[in-house]
Formats: sequence, structure tokens, C-alpha cells
Amino acid sequence: MTSAQMTELSALYEEDETAWLEIMAEIVAQKRFAEIDYRNLSEYLSDMGIRDRREVKSHLVQLLLHVLKWVYQPDNRTASWSHSIFEQRLELRLLLESRTLRNHAADILDASYAMARKEAAKQTKLKIGKFPKDCLRTIDELLSDD
Repeated sequence: MTSAQMTELSALYEEDETAWLEIMAEIVAQKRFAEIDYRNLSEYLSDMGIRDRREVKSHLVQLLLHVLKWVYQPDNRTASWSHSIFEQRLELRLLLESRTLRNHAADILDASYAMARKEAAKQTKLKIGKFPKDCLRTIDELLSDD
């Protein structure tokens, strides 16, 4: 690949990541490895891993938050909380089909619970001590419909 073509691919990465990605996929499928935009591909793959991990954490915190509110404010239960619990479980189940992301979820469970606990206290106006200090559920228990 010429220097001009590499510059063109680099510019496309900055302008239209999806179009760039489709071209990269085509290049790989055709085994034209010399044409790969390695610098941007490496950055893209790293960013994708970070995004996936961030998404797991976000869904996990939201699930824990709504479970805490559901358990500790039974008189205030709403369809919205129920729907949020359902949606967060669904999203997490899909994400956690990846063993790497499942391990990540288990690794960040305690930190995610701490964030959810703090937010639950803020939203419910209950003292933080009302909520258990440690998460009492495993990832599998959180993902179950019970």
C-alpha cells in the first residue's frame, strides 16, 4: 500500500469510523495484510475493549441501584423500576456471554455495588447504613429472574 493510500485510510478513520471499519474488514477477509491500517486498528480495538468494560459497569451499577431501591423501598415500587431491572439484566446477559466480560463483571462487582449503594442512599434519602455494606449477591444471582 502506498503512503497516500495509508494517509487516506487514516483520514477516513477520523472522518467515518464505520466506513473505515468496513474497509478494514474487507482487507482482512481478502488477506491483504500489508494494507491494514495497523496504528488505527490497534487504537480501535483497544477502545472497543474499554467501551465494552465501561458498558458492563454501567449496566451493573444500574441493576444494583434498582435492586436496592426495590428491596429497601417496597412501598415505592414502580413499573419503571421493574422495567429497569428487566432491561439491565437483559443487557448484562448479552454482554456477559463473553467470558472475558463475565470475569470483568465479577471483578468489579464490589466497586459497582459501592457506587450503586451510594446512589441508592442519595435517591431514596435513606441513610447509607440502611443498605448492606457488601453486595450480598453473585453475578449469577443478579442475572436470575428471581
